[in-house]
Amino acid sequence: MAEPTALSVLDSRSAGPAVSLRGVTKLYDSGVMALGPLDLDVGKGEFVSLLGPSGCGKSSALRLIAGLSAPTSGTVRVSNRAGQARPGHSIGFVFQEPTLMPWASVRDNVRLPLKLAHAPAAEANARVGEALTQVGLAEFADALPRELSGGMKMRVSLARALVTDPDILLMDEPFAALDEITRFRLNNDLLSLWRNLRKTVIFVTHSVFESVYLSQRVIVMTSRPGRIGAEFRIDAAEPRGEDFRTSAGYAGYCRMVSNALAPLHPGQPGS
Repeated sequence: MAEPTALSVLDSRSAGPAVSLRGVTKLYDSGVMALGPLDLDVGKGEFVSLLGPSGCGKSSALRLIAGLSAPTSGTVRVSNRAGQARPGHSIGFVFQEPTLMPWASVRDNVRLPLKLAHAPAAEANARVGEALTQVGLAEFADALPRELSGGMKMRVSLARALVTDPDILLMDEPFAALDEITRFRLNNDLLSLWRNLRKTVIFVTHSVFESVYLSQRVIVMTSRPGRIGAEFRIDAAEPRGEDFRTSAGYAGYCRMVSNALAPLHPGQPGS
């Protein structure tokens, strides 16, 4: 087995993808082989979904890209904005649970990454205000988490990820626990943000329908150890909206992705 490798950082001005994984494996101390070997490139400004049921290594892949975990073997390369000292500055992470500080206001929850980075107060205030405006929560800056709905809490989590102006946004099933109406609304808002900000987005989901609606490319992962089992490019006109969600083209893409998912995960639902 190859020696573990540290996450490699590239200047974003250089040619090449925003994220590149080559021969990546992940073996946990428990003996579970979660990933690999996995080869994946994600282009700068691309929206890619990793699709599959729980346990197929989707979240493990995100943690490796974020630098929260090291690969057992292989290389993980992440493009980095010139002048940044470490890869974490170029990556924003939105987890499945909002993980907000219950005693702190929305404003202070969003400010946390800047506080940890010792950003000047004036700069932090401006960036927090901008992030809250981007997610539609400017009027709730002084609210506490207990006063917010589930969808609003997830918006706070998204604003906290955006406040550092990352090049890459990693999202780990952020809308899985929300009701369908709220989920549809947040899907639309996320696409609008992506179009406006042009971030590279890697989105983990177990929903065929969500992956097709959001993504330029859907990666279907195999059962553990996770590898790429199938890949689909979703060529749909932008901006996407309800016309696409109710179109025959959308239904056709969902059918193709579901058909590819089924033999890779026998007995598992696609969404």
